[in-house]
Amino acid sequence: MRYLSVIEMAKKWNISERSVRNYCAQGRVSGAFLIGKTWNIPENAQKPERSNKKKEQPVTLRDILREEKANRYSGGIYHKTQIELTYNSNHIEGSRLTHDQTRYIFETNTIGVENEVLNVDDVIETANHFRCIDMIIDHAKDVLSEKFIKELHLTLKNGTSDSRKEWFAVGDYKKLPNEVGSMDTVLPEEVVGRMKALLAEYNGKAEKTLEDILEFHVQFEKIHPFQDGNGRVGRLIMFKECLKYHVVPFIIEDNLKMFYYRGLKEWSNEKGYLIDTCLTAQDHYKAYLDYFRIAY
Repeated sequence: MRYLSVIEMAKKWNISERSVRNYCAQGRVSGAFLIGKTWNIPENAQKPERSNKKKEQPVTLRDILREEKANRYSGGIYHKTQIELTYNSNHIEGSRLTHDQTRYIFETNTIGVENEVLNVDDVIETANHFRCIDMIIDHAKDVLSEKFIKELHLTLKNGTSDSRKEWFAVGDYKKLPNEVGSMDTVLPEEVVGRMKALLAEYNGKAEKTLEDILEFHVQFEKIHPFQDGNGRVGRLIMFKECLKYHVVPFIIEDNLKMFYYRGLKEWSNEKGYLIDTCLTAQDHYKAYLDYFRIAY
């Protein structure tokens, strides 16, 4: 093999002799070696990339969401996800804020009211839900845990009228029995054990499919661990886990609500109801990804 000097390699790479010496000293030139004080560099050695070279573009949806969030990029998939997920998830639970009002709160952190009465909790929970979405983006890679689930609930309900009720445990499991859709849920004293068992079973699977994520969601909603906010926390968890396992996420839009509820109720008898509903929602989110030219 033919070897070149620092001077020769500097001309070949069109950089300074000092840069060539630094690359060699840092071990960044494969095959280069010293004889005395002279560097011998293989003729076919590749020029090292500069350490300040522009970073590669994000390649996953999770990366893109994190980058757009960090840069507060307006008009991208992060912006779209914040508004659509917040509006629809809150609306399913009875929020009376419109889509435009939700968007306005996100974009301006204010809300204009003219000849209209708004529920303060609706406004607070909307702002809080935006923060929850930031949390699931930031912690998308993390293992799902009780601690994180409780932090989501605390963030969602913080500052609401519920948080001022002594019997309402914000950021902690329920103290009083509750029901969902006229169906009984797990009693308060059983929640801790059931949640630990559910998470142990779920986290015991190395990789998760869409069906695994839906199975967890169904069981979570059956436990109904919090006094209120279970649906929104549950849907946030689904979005997070989709990001983690590279499953195209989805948003249950208000027009799919009844199909979604039926799917939850009938899961043990027919999983297809919920799966089909979520696949429909997934197709809607894929349309967003297509528009923003994001691969999936």
